[in-house]
Amino acid sequence: MGRATTAMRALYGAVMTLIALAMLGLVPNAARADSLPPAGGAPHLPMTLVADTNAPRAGQTMTLALDTRPEKGWHGYWRNPGDAGFAPSFDWTLPKGVTIDGAQWPVPETLVVAGLMNFVYATPYAPLFTVHVPAGLAVGTPLPIRVHVNYLVCTDTICVPEQQDVATSLKIGDGAPADGAAFDRWRAAIPKPLDAAATYQVDGGTVRIGIPLPATAKVEDAYFFAGTPGSLKYAAPQSVARDGDRLVIATQGTPTGRIEGVLRIGKGLGLSIRAAPGVVPAATGDGGGGDGAAWGAVLVAFAGALLGGLILNVMPCVFPILSLKALHLAKGGADERTARVDALGYTIGAVLTCVALGGAILALRAGGSAIGWAFQLQDPRVIVLLVALTLAIGLNLLGRFEVPTPQFATHGGAMGSIATGALAAFVATPCTGPFMGAALGAALVLPWPAALAVFGGLGLGLALPFLAIGFVPALRRMLPRPGMWMERMRRILAVPMLLTTAALLWLVWRQAGLAGLAAGLAAALLVTAVIVAGGRRQRRGQSFGAPLGLAAVALPALAAVALTGVGSVHAAARADAFSEAKLAELRRQGRPVFAYFTADWCLTCKVNERAAIDTDTARAGFARHKVAVLVGDWTDGDPVLGRFIQAHNRAGVPLYLYYAPGAAGPRVLPQVLTPGMLAELQ
Repeated sequence: MGRATTAMRALYGAVMTLIALAMLGLVPNAARADSLPPAGGAPHLPMTLVADTNAPRAGQTMTLALDTRPEKGWHGYWRNPGDAGFAPSFDWTLPKGVTIDGAQWPVPETLVVAGLMNFVYATPYAPLFTVHVPAGLAVGTPLPIRVHVNYLVCTDTICVPEQQDVATSLKIGDGAPADGAAFDRWRAAIPKPLDAAATYQVDGGTVRIGIPLPATAKVEDAYFFAGTPGSLKYAAPQSVARDGDRLVIATQGTPTGRIEGVLRIGKGLGLSIRAAPGVVPAATGDGGGGDGAAWGAVLVAFAGALLGGLILNVMPCVFPILSLKALHLAKGGADERTARVDALGYTIGAVLTCVALGGAILALRAGGSAIGWAFQLQDPRVIVLLVALTLAIGLNLLGRFEVPTPQFATHGGAMGSIATGALAAFVATPCTGPFMGAALGAALVLPWPAALAVFGGLGLGLALPFLAIGFVPALRRMLPRPGMWMERMRRILAVPMLLTTAALLWLVWRQAGLAGLAAGLAAALLVTAVIVAGGRRQRRGQSFGAPLGLAAVALPALAAVALTGVGSVHAAARADAFSEAKLAELRRQGRPVFAYFTADWCLTCKVNERAAIDTDTARAGFARHKVAVLVGDWTDGDPVLGRFIQAHNRAGVPLYLYYAPGAAGPRVLPQVLTPGMLAELQ
């Protein structure tokens, strides 16, 4: 009886498919119609062709999305429709030299009708297509793209074949992104390739698929969509069991050779799976510990951020601020309560600023912006303001004036300490240390409460030294007694702060050219003039003066505002500049590739370049093994690079990738490099 039922289901599915194909003229001798007009004349599956940039760059890739919105009660089909229906087909009309890859499909849904399993989309979805734009096209060259789509659209009771012609018209340009939020949503729905091979075993009519998946990975409503036609019985039930670091799916079928498909691991989330014949032991249990392991991953990321924040205290722009707060306690006269209030205020300022910056990143990325850690330093106007601020603090350290604006760095009180902690966190962001890259990258893929906790861990690590000094009397007693050495120390601490000012001027010149440098110098000169005038008043026994205090804030702000609308200035094109098209070409040639992503404001990047990458040892190793080197400069926040960095689970730079010949993907290198490590790449 079971075989007869299965045969009837298969016959029903075949008949429905043949009828639909015949109506589209895909079967010989069938009359072809342009389409079967639906009721009302409008398609039941309206489609729009959307590009992730309206001005693609010549020689690079872009992405097209076929934005598809099923009418209520209707559904379209996946690339393997299941027991009935047929997959959509695409007939592209492209400009000369332009090529397009096959569709990348989002995770489908299951729909059982009359005992037949269908793999469908009943809610809005968008297949994605990678378009390769040829090099050498002039800016402004039109790129008209058109596609003719044949597809089947059904309800639970009827099916209608339809056709549509959809098109878009683009022009060669600078690659500026468009519809970022929509593309972030569509890309998130595309199954991610599993980096480990799966295995399946046929035992009688039962198929067990063993999928390597860490016990920490969260899986909800798991289901395996077979992409290889005829490999599994689509309507057969599937059982899913955890077994340590693997997932075992048991179902029915008679596969041969390799099979592929998609494993659903949550609503709209999936993994692309390829499985080869082998031995798959039955699962011994559900593995347990999923929630505990997930919390363990959060704690590891939190610990990495905490340790990274602690290391930031020795960075040249942060150390003077911390030292000044310690000197304030060393002056004596601070009782236990005052010391603790200062320490808690500093900690609150540092933690809240890191959480605020992290929250801004999460919100902007959710809105489609490809930004990362230290994103504020990608805006030359912010850098101009920092030029004025760091110069003011440096002049304060040199004793040129005493005014409430920078005075919070050397004086106590809750609000002053909160402001100091906030300043330390804000200027520390370009310095992502060796423990922070993975931690901040993990934060961007964790649920938002856990992600904000990781950013808070960074602020807590930054505040730990001063927190310890404030709460441990023995540490305060170890501080030297007050004396003239404190004034000398202030002068010494002015040096790294003024060097930070110089570095910021160089950075704003790199980002905005001569206009940026002029704005930075103007802000520096204006704030210096105001401070000198205020300092003279103070030496005569007068106050700094409210008008001068207002001018010290307003004049640098005006210099920064003057840069509004000034475009980024890119360095001259380098032969080794990174692009995905260049990377793909080198990999097609079988070359090993070392790709690194850097920014002028990233201290860790510059240290690695000086100490490891730009060394004779590394260059000799690259030449010996014929390793191609590509450099991605993210100084100005290029959104194309930003999305590539984001795809490798990093919040920002540095990022170091090595592509071995024939490897499926890159190896992510540590954030602290050595010449020997690079010389051994082959």
